[in-house]
Amino acid sequence: MATATDKPIFVLFITHVSERYTMTQTHPASIDSFDRKILEIVQHSNRTTSEQIAEQVGLSPAAVQRRLKRMREQHIIQADISVVSPRKIGRSMTFVVQVSLERERADLMDAFKKEMKKNKAVQQCYYVTGSSDFILIVTAVDMEGYDRFTRESFFDNTNIRSFQTNVVMDAVKVGLSVPVEEEISP
Repeated sequence: MATATDKPIFVLFITHVSERYTMTQTHPASIDSFDRKILEIVQHSNRTTSEQIAEQVGLSPAAVQRRLKRMREQHIIQADISVVSPRKIGRSMTFVVQVSLERERADLMDAFKKEMKKNKAVQQCYYVTGSSDFILIVTAVDMEGYDRFTRESFFDNTNIRSFQTNVVMDAVKVGLSVPVEEEISP
């Protein structure tokens, strides 16, 4: 049973293949030091102009635009979005939810993933190893809203064995920025 001092740690992403777990090996895209500097800047603010980026990285604005276009086409840059404060729009409750499925058939797993992708209250959904099958980050206006979410998403789903909810008391760090500095091998 989790206590108030337990903190969830998310460190391993895997895929489920033929009833066994395997690590997903991805090959990083080829990016150079200029791309890395550009990515650092646009992760901080995607409203930074090509001219401003060019000054900071030592390239021409046209070269910066070409690099940004290429990185978008290669899906290195997945989206250009605005980050909205949940509290400012009345969604002050955040929940970390561990979900265990009754059966781990591929079609049922895919159906659950599809439902979570469609559900606007679900900010993040991870398929994980360990004592549960999925970890969700869910937002709601209040506990009543979260109760509605659980009834619609879990209680009405016969493939949900169990779920455990942690209520976020303080969002110490929230972000989607990825470290892009080059790893140097020893």
